[in-house]
Amino acid sequence: MSQAQQYSVGILTISDTASADSTKDLSGPTLKTVFKQASKEKITFNVIKSAIISDDFEQIQNIVKTWSDNENLDIVVTTGGTGFGVKDITPEAIEPLLQKKSPGIAYAMITTSLQKTPFAALSRLVSGVRGKTIIITVPGSPKGAKENLEAVINVLPHAVDLAKGGTGENVHAQLNAQKTNNSKDESGHQCVHNTKHEHHHKHEHDTTRSFLSDPLSGPVTQRQRKSPYPMITVDEALNIIANNAEILGSITVPVNENLVGMVLAEDVYAKEPVPGYRASIVDGYAVVASDGPGIYPVVGVSIANVQSDAMQLKPGQITRITTGGPIPNGATAVVMVEDTSLVSTSADGLQEESVKIHVQARNNEWIREIGSDTSVGTVIVRKGELVTAVGGEIGVLSSVGVREVRVYKRPVIGILSTGNEVVNHNEPELKYGQIRDSNRPTLLAIGKITGFEVKDFGIVSDNVQELENVLKLALSQVDVLVTTGGVSMGEFDLLKPTLERSLEATIHFGRLKMKPGKPTTFATIISDEYKKLIFSLPGNPVSATVTSYLFVLPALRKIAGYDNWNLPIVQAEVICFII
Repeated sequence: MSQAQQYSVGILTISDTASADSTKDLSGPTLKTVFKQASKEKITFNVIKSAIISDDFEQIQNIVKTWSDNENLDIVVTTGGTGFGVKDITPEAIEPLLQKKSPGIAYAMITTSLQKTPFAALSRLVSGVRGKTIIITVPGSPKGAKENLEAVINVLPHAVDLAKGGTGENVHAQLNAQKTNNSKDESGHQCVHNTKHEHHHKHEHDTTRSFLSDPLSGPVTQRQRKSPYPMITVDEALNIIANNAEILGSITVPVNENLVGMVLAEDVYAKEPVPGYRASIVDGYAVVASDGPGIYPVVGVSIANVQSDAMQLKPGQITRITTGGPIPNGATAVVMVEDTSLVSTSADGLQEESVKIHVQARNNEWIREIGSDTSVGTVIVRKGELVTAVGGEIGVLSSVGVREVRVYKRPVIGILSTGNEVVNHNEPELKYGQIRDSNRPTLLAIGKITGFEVKDFGIVSDNVQELENVLKLALSQVDVLVTTGGVSMGEFDLLKPTLERSLEATIHFGRLKMKPGKPTTFATIISDEYKKLIFSLPGNPVSATVTSYLFVLPALRKIAGYDNWNLPIVQAEVICFII
């Protein structure tokens, strides 16, 4: 008899009421019972972690990340916070954590519940994979939680196996032992796996995306009168952005002036010692310290210059030497020129023949030994450090023989403005109803001063097709796109629906608890195998400038690999009314 397949489970109850009084938690125990009843001879679910917390964005994320990243649980189920309530933020907290989304699981749960109540349409369920953990959100009511989990519990072992890099064959074998007819389930979903781990699906239904934005083709009379996007705090927005701003990778670049503004992707070690030879710290005479004071013949000169071989100094001799000059072999100290006097010169009076030493030199006095400044293998610049024009990083790297380094790729930024009324700032005269574009020049200047490559995509009119075309063009060339205008509630505010419906971008938030900047929108889109960021800022110039500093610049710094990517925020107190 084969051993049962074991799956570790964590259940997280998210409820202000239950967190204050654990006896009010009915959904958590209900889910535990569902897992227990689903455990059979060949498949066993072990609930090894459970917790009850309030509707707190950061707390939700911290526990789920701990269970996934540190505890390595196979399955994490959250219950609560998935509705339309003001404090329902579970989907917003969970979605940024998902590395792969699984809309099919959410679809299966909602479809099952809709067969029993139309109110299931109000559930905002998300599911997906983080690392090797399957994460699912279910409603907070015991009935809803039970129905939703039961709808998908039979596919969870299969999902876990795939997330761990398996082919699903072992799970199929276990399920076949419990269920004789497993070729096709009730949803009409067939899975076939070959030995190359290719995953083919055949569906009898279509999974459709749900949109918050208005249809692009809908009449103005049918537009929403209130924004459907949840209002979130600035801190929540920053957390969402941080979770989606990913480093683009690293490249090897030469050490030169173009390195300024880049962040090192690895520790850099000295390849050569500094100094690379025994060098004099002062101008004077190289001596044998044990000779002591006296009159000595000057047998040579050592200057800071390229030399084929080191000079040889014997006891009873001295050599004139300059600062930085190589110490002759046999010399053990340097005496400063101030502690000597000239005794005799050559016949033409141009060269010193003998010099009197007035002091007793000490061994190694005024000598820089090899590697005394920097020895081979010393870490000279650490991973995550920014190379600046004034911090000396390029000079240090150059001095120790480092010719190239690995740095994080810097994001390419695209800037565009939207609006029929917006014209270039350098237009000679304005027509009635036109305004000059001040946002684009401002954002281009901000991008330039930060050292990132910035591309200007101009001004786009409030036309659906033109906007879609320019957005697609921009996103094919940049890593981060920043737009201004078109994100509020007007009939020509087309950014959100175009992003969501035409480009299939994910809008993570569309309203903020801040002024100026309330309609600021943040979205992502998967392109060229990695995630691209889209910041759609309000058209008001003050709003655009403020939100670019608060949200765009920190994201760019994080993508570029900055360790300290947040910008300074100064607390101020308003002591009088501002009119």
